[in-house]
This record gives sequence, C-alpha cells and structure tokens, in this order.
Amino acid sequence: MFIVGICGSPRKKATEYVLDKSLEDLKEQGFETEMFTVRGKEINPCRHCDYCLKKKECVMKDDMFDVYDLLRKADGIILASPMYNGSISSQIKAVMDRCRALGAEDINLLKGKIGMSIAVGGDRAGGQELAIQQINTYYILSGIIPVSGGPFGANLGATLWSQDTLEGVKKDEYGFKTLNKTLKRFVEFLNNYRQ
Repeated sequence: MFIVGICGSPRKKATEYVLDKSLEDLKEQGFETEMFTVRGKEINPCRHCDYCLKKKECVMKDDMFDVYDLLRKADGIILASPMYNGSISSQIKAVMDRCRALGAEDINLLKGKIGMSIAVGGDRAGGQELAIQQINTYYILSGIIPVSGGPFGANLGATLWSQDTLEGVKKDEYGFKTLNKTLKRFVEFLNNYRQ
C-alpha cells in the first residue's frame, strides 16, 4: 500500500522532521511512502472560480498537480501542519482547498482512503487540536476516513510541541507517544479497510 505524507510547513524544521519520522516508521512496516513538502513549491490558493467543475481540472498549473498525482494513487494520507496563529498553516489550507479539483474530476476519488493528522506547535497548547479538527473536517468532506490515536492519550491525533525549535520537538516524549498511538491505529485501519 502507498502512503503519501504532505508537509504544510514552508520551513525545514519540526513539522517536516515529525512527518519524515512517521513515514520512516511506515516504510519499516512494509508500506511504500512518499513525502511532499510545500517548502519551495508554488501552490496558489483556490480561487473558487469553478473552472474545475467545467473542465475537470484546475485552471492553475502549479506544483499542486504533483499532489494530485500522489493523492490519486494513495491508500493512506497524512497531513502535517505547523501551528500558525492557533490553526493550520495557509499552505496546508491551500492544498486542502485545491483538492476541490479532484472532487470535480471524480467525486469519489478520495473516498475510503485512510487519513491521519499531525499538528506541531511552538506551544504545548498552541492550537494543535483545532488544527486536527480542521484537517479531519477536510477528510470527512472528501470521503477520507479520519483516524485518531484513540482514547487515553491521543484522542484526536498526533500533537507535538516544538518549543519553536527542531531540538525541542525531538525532546517531546509525550508528543511522540501521541504520534506512535496514532500511527498504530492508522496502520490498523489501512490493514482492515484497504484490502
């Protein structure tokens, strides 16, 4: 099975590190993985112009077309976002919004895929749960099955605290506990629902 991880951080720091570690873990378990990062890419915000509804593709020809290709073949999707003003980054929001074109191409294209969320904040309570709710809302609207870490420690998903540094996130033992619980359930769902 193929897993795509999309990093919504324009910096090569904590969020990209956590997503990379997640994909490494999945690769060790036998999954094919690939990471797409918005860093250095051109992904314009959705104009909601309805071009995709008429032509079955997005009018803007930018790096989002690489994301479309990855999402088409993915069995599992991991969206990872840093916290910007207590919420997701504008970059990951643009990725989610631009997937409107995939829905216009085929309303069921993402249906039944398994989705996982990672939120990394400079503060322990920097908006991570709100960010995961926003990502999960995108998953639900797209027909993607959202997976959390389950009760008792990772209720909505993987939430990490970077203390605004790469070294800070590496030391976040509790955050990695939420990540590991969420990854475990993600794999369970992939194995049970994507056969």
